[in-house]
Amino acid sequence: MDADLDTVFAALADPTRRTILTMLLEDDMAVTDVAEPFEMSLAAISKHLTVLTRAGLISQERRGRVKWCKLQPDALKNASVWMQGFGQFEPVNLDAFERFLQQELSEAPYSET
Repeated sequence: MDADLDTVFAALADPTRRTILTMLLEDDMAVTDVAEPFEMSLAAISKHLTVLTRAGLISQERRGRVKWCKLQPDALKNASVWMQGFGQFEPVNLDAFERFLQQELSEAPYSET
C-alpha cells in the first residue's frame, strides 16, 4: 500500500497533472484535447498521462483511432484513509477537491516546467 500511496502523491505533486485532473472532472477527453491548452509536446503530455494512469487516477482506453482519458476518483480513497489515520484530516471531499483543482487550473499557466 505504501508504494501505491507514493505513486498517488507523486502524481498529485505536479501542477500539470493536477490541471489535467481538473480538466477531466467535466468529462472524458481525447488525449489530443487534453494536450491542446498546454505549451508542451504531445509526448510530454503522454508522459504525464502515463504517470496519472500508473497512479490509478485516470484510465485510458482506445476508441477507434482515438485514445480517451477518464478520471478515476476512487484512486484517492486510500490516500484519504491514510491521512485520516493522523486524526486531523477529514475524508476526501470530492466536491472540495474539485474546487481546489479548479482554483489550481485558473491560477496555473499552461507551460512546460
